[in-house]
Amino acid sequence: MAEYVKPSSEKEFEENFEQINPVMNPTEAYYESSRCLYCFDAPCVTACPTGIDIPQFIRQINTNNITGAAKTIYDSNYFGNACGKVCPTEVLCEGACVYNHQKVPPIDIGRLQNFATNQIIDKNIQLYSMPETNGKKVAIIGAGPAGISCACELRLLGYEVHVFEAKDKPSGLTVYGVAPYKILNEEVYKEMEYLQNQFGYKVCYNSPIQNKEDLDKLNAYDAVFVGIGLGNTSSINIGGENLENCVGATEFIEELKMDHLDTKVGKKVVVIGGGNTAMDAASECARMGSEHVILAYRRAKEEKGAYEFEYDLAKAVGVKGMFNVQPVEIVGDNKVEGVKFIKTKIENGRVATIPGSEFVEPCDMAIRATGQSKQVDFLGLIDGLELEGNGRIKTNEQTFQTTNPRYFAGGDAVNGGAEVVNAAAHGKQAARGIHSFLNQ
Repeated sequence: MAEYVKPSSEKEFEENFEQINPVMNPTEAYYESSRCLYCFDAPCVTACPTGIDIPQFIRQINTNNITGAAKTIYDSNYFGNACGKVCPTEVLCEGACVYNHQKVPPIDIGRLQNFATNQIIDKNIQLYSMPETNGKKVAIIGAGPAGISCACELRLLGYEVHVFEAKDKPSGLTVYGVAPYKILNEEVYKEMEYLQNQFGYKVCYNSPIQNKEDLDKLNAYDAVFVGIGLGNTSSINIGGENLENCVGATEFIEELKMDHLDTKVGKKVVVIGGGNTAMDAASECARMGSEHVILAYRRAKEEKGAYEFEYDLAKAVGVKGMFNVQPVEIVGDNKVEGVKFIKTKIENGRVATIPGSEFVEPCDMAIRATGQSKQVDFLGLIDGLELEGNGRIKTNEQTFQTTNPRYFAGGDAVNGGAEVVNAAAHGKQAARGIHSFLNQ
């Protein structure tokens, strides 16, 4: 089990957050690509939400056609470099690898993907040439994976594209919400710069679209794509959530990604939740020098939402699990002093509390990893835009067109929160939906 001390310099921060999937060197890439069986009807391709021709790009790496490999990847997924690092490959492409049935380690597809695209980005090799603009303009709200992917595909189809981003950096949760031991911000920025130079869309940073007046300005565009993701961490509606040192996991991870050493962590931290975000927040606290980190989830360990490999990552840095407990209150005067729980059991698939089983787990920081809110107030400002009962944007499954014909949407605002690769797939497919709509 790894032990960490609080980093006091950027060098120590980088050491604590050492990359779990470092970039391969050419020799490693050659030998790993040699292992591939180049399956016909490869299950890894079916398992990829963007449908990358994985055997093809691995064969191209093996024959030293790195440019061809990168082109194969980017033809399907404009976030090819980032997804090589942040995708849950263990449950997607690598999880589907036929070697898993032979008790042989699966092909390291993610790192091979990252290897090929890294080389192209570093050398700034032009993979695409843009057509003449067709005279039509599309506005995109949000420079996350869905929005940027939509922008790239629309530019290839000849549209002028303006992306409006509320923050001062691109790529949404790829920068703000992915743990730094999975990908460094610098790597994300490099790919975003490469894509913008390659495709020529315009990004307007610090330009939130947040009210009716802002939306009215978008009437000058022929179509609009909404890729706004999700909002802040949802409240769990218990007492003490406003105490100092009780924070949302999304906000905590963003602060850590942007501020590094200035991020405040407690000596003993309780992370409430059982999903992948909870695992990231817990792992990050441990790597920032917290002495004790506890994951607290209201169901059994086997019922947690997180992938098993994410839980293993957390355990490897000393995080402890506490299951079948439900938070009742965050306790303390002005600051967090503990979390009051009640023990639970499952009855007919539902969580039931056990009377008289309350207890307080002392801590000086509580992190709520309890999901993110939907941005329903903003979405309600768009004329004719209908939402599902759960606050997700209602779209056509093939075209991603909303109930307002000029508006299309994708990513977390539509699927409620999935992976970067899912958002990238949505954005590209929506661009084609926009193209069909504008050329009826």
